[in-house]
Amino acid sequence: MPTLVIEGSQWGDEGKGKITDYYSQGADVVVRSQGGNNAGHTITINGEKFALRSIPSGIFNPKTKNILANGMVINPKQLLEELHTLESRGITDYKLYISNRAHVVLPYHEILDGLYESFKGNHKIGTTKRGIGPCYSDKANRIGIRMGSFIDEDEFLVALDEALKIKNEELRMFGISPLDKMEIFNEYKAYAMEIKKFVCDTSILIEDEIEKGSKILFEGAQGVMLCIEHGTYPYVTSSSPTASAVPLDSGIAPRYIDNVLGICKAYTTRVGEGAFPTEIEGNLASYIRERGHEYGTVTKRPRRIGWIDAVSLNYARRVSGINYLALMLLDVLSGLDEIKICYKYELDGKAIDYVPSTIKELERVKPIYLTMPGWNDDITNIKKFEGLPENAKAYIKKLEELTKTKVALISVGPDRKQTIEIMNIF
Repeated sequence: MPTLVIEGSQWGDEGKGKITDYYSQGADVVVRSQGGNNAGHTITINGEKFALRSIPSGIFNPKTKNILANGMVINPKQLLEELHTLESRGITDYKLYISNRAHVVLPYHEILDGLYESFKGNHKIGTTKRGIGPCYSDKANRIGIRMGSFIDEDEFLVALDEALKIKNEELRMFGISPLDKMEIFNEYKAYAMEIKKFVCDTSILIEDEIEKGSKILFEGAQGVMLCIEHGTYPYVTSSSPTASAVPLDSGIAPRYIDNVLGICKAYTTRVGEGAFPTEIEGNLASYIRERGHEYGTVTKRPRRIGWIDAVSLNYARRVSGINYLALMLLDVLSGLDEIKICYKYELDGKAIDYVPSTIKELERVKPIYLTMPGWNDDITNIKKFEGLPENAKAYIKKLEELTKTKVALISVGPDRKQTIEIMNIF
């Protein structure tokens, strides 16, 4: 029963797309379990870049079954645009399945997302304004529309009518004209007809594959520190990107999860608002940002840069069950005289080794660093751990010691081939 969860162990954007793509070459099934098109994976294959938003990274392998599970919120218009873009670039032979229990992102979700964000002023979250939060809110409020209803014209029209009774009132509060039900219905029923062939009960499909002994990869979006339950609330996403949430969001039992691979950069980045204890600025941040091409896949926003944070990595390990790490973008640190690792925080004069629950406290913590010597070697073509510079190896071993977690994989460049596999976990 070989199953592997790949999840971000920081604030997202850790390079999960590359690692999912790396493992998906040998996977029978790739499952995206949560989030929507507010996340993105950049995958480089033979020098050619592909940006994915909702579609699982196994889409490039004709033999792989790609599943959008029930925990996702799916924008049908964007999903079809993404599929058509892939098809225009020659990706036409694929297997795609969409859960009939996944929720649908509709135009009012996107409009309200922007309005809510603007209304918060200085307390804005930094949302991508893709309608993800409002869609999850409707799911919790039990006025959402699921894929099973969306692809049935009669059910969709009734559900849309009920939803707009509430959504149009919200829009009026913001001084926005109400949306026309039939205009949305006529546009989106065309998307529903095109998507219908992909929709099924994916919980049954996944369990069937498990019983057959298929190799199943669960692909995460965002990262643990953006989890609605365990992240730096309220500056978080609207779902849980943790491995703990995968069974619920995929419709399977927890016992079916074998291993959890936490993806982390050799430094840390964050997009949007919120506390970021190890953040660095100035020339050093610019150097790392440009070398690492640290701009959002979806939004193109420049990412905030910081040193690696072993306190938050340990937190992610604990709440999500991470038992291996993949260390990404190690090559970006080449050329630095020294590299820092945050191993504790200082809060009000006291050293702590945990992540505070409130933003008020987290904003006050100061990082306590270990400083390690850097290296100047170009490591982008190194194939084995033993070939890395001694200082790079020492950096990795110190990170393993501080996080109590083995590094199974190291990325030294964007291409599939630029990957050092220390141990085979899938």
